[in-house]
Amino acid sequence: MNNKRSKSLFSGTLVAQALKASIIKLNPAVMIKNPVMFVVELGAAIVLLMTVFPGYFNAEETVGFNLAVFFILLFTVLFANFAEALAEGRGKAQADTLKRTKEEITANKIIGSSVKTVASSELRKGDVVVVSQGEMIPGDGEVIDGLASVDESAITGESAPVIKEAGGDFNSVTGGTRVISDSIKVRITSDPGETFIDRMIALVEGARRQKTPNEIALNTLLISLTIIFLIVVVTLRPIAAYVGIELEVPVLIALLVCLIPTTIGGLLSAIGIAGMDRVTQFNVLAMSGKAVEAAGDINTMILDKTGTITYGNRMASDIVPVGGASLEETAAWAAISSLQDETPEGRSVVEWIKQNGISYDLSIGEDGSFVEFKAETRMSGIDLRDGRKVRKGAVDSVRKWVLAQGGAIPHDLERQANRIASDGGTPLAVAADNRIVGVIYLKDTVKPGMRERFSLLREMGIKTIMCTGDNPLTAATIAREAGVDGFIAESKPEDKIAVIRREQAEGKLVAMTGDGTNDAPALAQADVGLAMNSGTTAAKEAANMVDLDSDPSKIIEVVAIGKQLLMTRGALTTFSIANDIAKYFAIIPAMFMLAIPEMEALNIMSLGSPLSAVLSALIFNAIIIPMLIPLAMKGVAYRPMNASRLLSRNLIIYGLGGVIAPFIGIKLIDLIVHVWI
Repeated sequence: MNNKRSKSLFSGTLVAQALKASIIKLNPAVMIKNPVMFVVELGAAIVLLMTVFPGYFNAEETVGFNLAVFFILLFTVLFANFAEALAEGRGKAQADTLKRTKEEITANKIIGSSVKTVASSELRKGDVVVVSQGEMIPGDGEVIDGLASVDESAITGESAPVIKEAGGDFNSVTGGTRVISDSIKVRITSDPGETFIDRMIALVEGARRQKTPNEIALNTLLISLTIIFLIVVVTLRPIAAYVGIELEVPVLIALLVCLIPTTIGGLLSAIGIAGMDRVTQFNVLAMSGKAVEAAGDINTMILDKTGTITYGNRMASDIVPVGGASLEETAAWAAISSLQDETPEGRSVVEWIKQNGISYDLSIGEDGSFVEFKAETRMSGIDLRDGRKVRKGAVDSVRKWVLAQGGAIPHDLERQANRIASDGGTPLAVAADNRIVGVIYLKDTVKPGMRERFSLLREMGIKTIMCTGDNPLTAATIAREAGVDGFIAESKPEDKIAVIRREQAEGKLVAMTGDGTNDAPALAQADVGLAMNSGTTAAKEAANMVDLDSDPSKIIEVVAIGKQLLMTRGALTTFSIANDIAKYFAIIPAMFMLAIPEMEALNIMSLGSPLSAVLSALIFNAIIIPMLIPLAMKGVAYRPMNASRLLSRNLIIYGLGGVIAPFIGIKLIDLIVHVWI
């Protein structure tokens, strides 16, 4: 995975900004958004009043202890604020970089037959502009005329320019990128404030970060636990007084802070922000945190063969005559059908014929009407001016077209097509009027390492389905070579939607990738839709994630990031609740030991004194938050495995570890504290 946007977790600038923000966040109006830490801040305020005005609270003899409790509680809140501020700071640093690409630039707007220079902020959806070599593209749009190389490094971090041209699935351009050759006409597709960069800035800054359903559910649980423990602690004092035991308010506040889940409460927001930031570091723009979480729960992954599983550069490697036609005749009709075909496949046919020295009459195709390839027909070709029609495309589609023209099917067509397909190639039939004259052998290559990656997905319990327009034999060969679990051959856009709906009807979450307008309905239907930045505007608007590198295979990494986010939150929640056990054995005996000597039996850590026990538990409770910040920000180390093994592993590491670590930590702190108390 290409980590272009990686940056140091504790760089000086980020830490300084986070320290300042952690103090600003002490504002109760801000703190109340995190109820767990708000309760800690409220407890600190009460203890501070008891320290500053001890006479009002009859606390003259415990001023030193109260002051220590206050500072520990204050730092507990500051550490939690620091974790959140540090996560936000990483996003804002990236946003600042993006904002530099939004500097006001001029645009050459076409008005009627003239061109007028206007500010980019004056452009509106539907306006048409001309962008020439060296100029910045003033806004998001689609190329409607021309072809140009575009430098998108400001957005993607990739220095290599990309080709943008009118028509097809590579006509989308982003505002703030630069044309480095030729000239293009662009139709603006977004109003000011709604551009791709605007959305990206808002998301990485966290300004519009909405809590995900899982995050809301966990937050509700934490609030519920806090309320329950608050009621317990509030009622504990009168109950203790009834049996003749006096409990000091600071000790009760210390008990409350140790009981409530402050560790996960202090880190929860940071985990969510860092999860979104982790996605953007890998050049994937997630439209919401919900999409990232959904990626972690994916059961089925639908992948296009071309560009995802294979390199996608299918090139003509042979032309095979059928039905008694000669190689020269077959090559001539193949070339004529491809003269106006600007796809890589079409251009490779013409190039193959040229390299093999086969001549043909170019004039036959002059002034002909080009028929573009469509996913529905799976053919392209040309209608000649003399009335003849030439087609090339999927063998079954061309066969049906020839039969509709009243023609016959050559006896060796199926044999030659199956031979090519069994070799992993894609056969394209070539027909002139009602006669099939040959088959073009298109060859593609499976990307190295795909079988191993699909094997890892299988271990994670994720089923992979390959969609391809190839015939069933070719599809089966590629599927077997790549190691996918299933495939859909001769796939049409509606087939993708059908398989997504079928999987969802079984209660499964589905992910898919796409870049064309015909992929938009399926991208919208999928739980996780990853669109390519090089694709059409329709695809990007339908998806809930956009890959700035336009690498379809990155959906596999996105799923891993989603799982890592869920694992991190689950692991830290487990650790937070587990480490409360040690705090009980520290504070409960300290509270009742003097009045009930038998409680000494619960002092299994042999802590020095009741006061040192309380302070040691509080100190551990505070310092564990900054100690876990790196884990919250970077995420739990992710290893592909099934859910049951993953759960067992995390329970051992973070559950059992969460129980053992505080016993050791509190005891070590007590050895130091007891020297002074």
